[in-house]
Amino acid sequence: MAEQLAETATISGKHIGGIDETEVSFSPGVTVLAGRNATNRTSFLQSIMAVCGSNDVSMKADADEASVELTLGDDVYTRHLRRQNGTVVSEGDPYLDDPTVADLFAFLLESNEARRAVARGDDLREIIMRPVDTDEIRAEIDRLLEERREVDDELEDLDQIKRRLPKLEEKRTRLRSDIEDKRDELAATEEQLESAEIDVEAKRSEKAELEETLEELRGMRGDLEDVRYELETERESLKELRRERNELDDEQEDLPETPVGDADEVEARMRDLRQRKQRLDEEVGDLHNLIQFNEEMLDGNNAELVETLDSDGGADAAALTEQLLEEESITCWTCGTQVEKDQIESTVDQLRELSRQKIETRNGLESDLGDLREKKRELDQQQRRRDQIDRRLRQIDGQIDDRESAIETLQDRREQLNDEIESLEADVEEFEDESYNELLDVHKQANQLEFELGKLEGELDDVEQEIASIEDRLAQRSDLEARRDEVAERLGELRTKVDQIESQAVEQFNEHMETVLDILGYANIDRIWLERLERNVRQGRKKITKSQFELHIVRSTESGTTYEDTVDNLSESEREVTGLVFALAGYLVHEVYETVPFMLLDSMEAIDSNRIARLVEYFEDYTDYLVIALLPEDAAALDDGYQRVTEI
Repeated sequence: MAEQLAETATISGKHIGGIDETEVSFSPGVTVLAGRNATNRTSFLQSIMAVCGSNDVSMKADADEASVELTLGDDVYTRHLRRQNGTVVSEGDPYLDDPTVADLFAFLLESNEARRAVARGDDLREIIMRPVDTDEIRAEIDRLLEERREVDDELEDLDQIKRRLPKLEEKRTRLRSDIEDKRDELAATEEQLESAEIDVEAKRSEKAELEETLEELRGMRGDLEDVRYELETERESLKELRRERNELDDEQEDLPETPVGDADEVEARMRDLRQRKQRLDEEVGDLHNLIQFNEEMLDGNNAELVETLDSDGGADAAALTEQLLEEESITCWTCGTQVEKDQIESTVDQLRELSRQKIETRNGLESDLGDLREKKRELDQQQRRRDQIDRRLRQIDGQIDDRESAIETLQDRREQLNDEIESLEADVEEFEDESYNELLDVHKQANQLEFELGKLEGELDDVEQEIASIEDRLAQRSDLEARRDEVAERLGELRTKVDQIESQAVEQFNEHMETVLDILGYANIDRIWLERLERNVRQGRKKITKSQFELHIVRSTESGTTYEDTVDNLSESEREVTGLVFALAGYLVHEVYETVPFMLLDSMEAIDSNRIARLVEYFEDYTDYLVIALLPEDAAALDDGYQRVTEI
């Protein structure tokens, strides 16, 4: 699955597990750690985990510090552990920044949670989905939804202005035609004016005075038309501003009333829930570590502590391990007294139940957090809109004041121009006689035509500028549509990401389980498969639809009758294989091979040697370095070409 690496890996470690000091090199492919119990094989696997960043490792009981170094080609990775105030702190430059997925699906020691999930009846879906940051997915979905709304608003604006374009183009055509007609009419009037001027050539001195008065009158009339046009524009603008203000007032009244402090209260509740969820996460983690530790002790896998608890002090650790596995009364590793093994197992079961309850509570808090996030988003949107309306209303009020002031000024100017025009017209009338009547009429007509022509040309300029502006904006449509498609595609990916991971996990498990059962030859099992179900479950104060994984075991009788069995009736070998295949499904779904080159296997004794060999051969195709700890008799069944390490 992963690209085969060429580098030899070298692990140098001190005081990890039961190791004093060691250095082991191994090549890509399968490396078999062959040896009896208490020969530091598990400790060596923990050394690899430690330098990869895992915290599921232990230090030598009599050591205050431990260290591991991994050399992989030209790269060197380090991890240092030391005891401090009753805890173990770490530093260095490990291979992984976040070992979560590796701990779950690559480091398959006996206590591995994914591997043990089948036998313990754990929530298989929760384990598969644990590495997925659903909070981050929700936050990204909210951000993309907001971006899509903004793009949609821009596209809607483009649709609105596009609908204006045909009328503007029609107006431009009409204005061009009107301008041509007006120019022709002005040209004819100017010819008529020239003819009339010839007729009154004899009265040149009076004509000059009249021309000056007429020119002034023409200018006054032009100014008056400009003022009238500006008044019309300002009044239309004022009308539009008042209409917009009324609409904003109505929208402001329709917005839900938000009591002061509501958003702060929601934020405070969200902080409280996050803190409670974080505490629960820590408690679940601590419970997991505690359960794991007790399971290791019950299974006799912590040789150092077993040796410490051994009353003889010098007895062989393997003997006490055998005691832990076989005797009903054992030495308690917390208080040192003799207790019934069933009592400790019962306590571990209670811890598991407590862990499940806390996970359920945590899920309820997550659901409540989701509701509060949605409410906070709505409150924020309402407040943003409220602020936008307030800002716009202030702008409109200022613009209304400006328009009213401008209208008042223009009205005064119009009155002044009317008075001046009346005065000039009275002056012109003094010149009127039979000789000048025609000339005066033609001058007035020419003045009016020139003004109308100027107004038409001004309107045409405005229309052409507006058309150009609309066309520039419409040119952005393809970019906006492309961006919207990208956002929609990304939203679809995020919304289906959880479903895809769940579906892929089920598909991977079912496919590999079928193949592995066939390879290993479990004749009395027809099929082991996962089913993904949607069920209504209570989370917090409400019911939600939630995916669940249900494991099915199908067997056949000698007569050929097929029936469904339970996990409890699986043999230890069958449970181990099922757990390993479930871990492999998570390994492939989360593409762990892309982030860490190692897969580690331990405690395979429940599976017979030949099946171990076939299982190793199957798993080696999916990782660069497969390191497995085996007893000598199990190791003997594996391919002779595999690298073997017998001393650590």
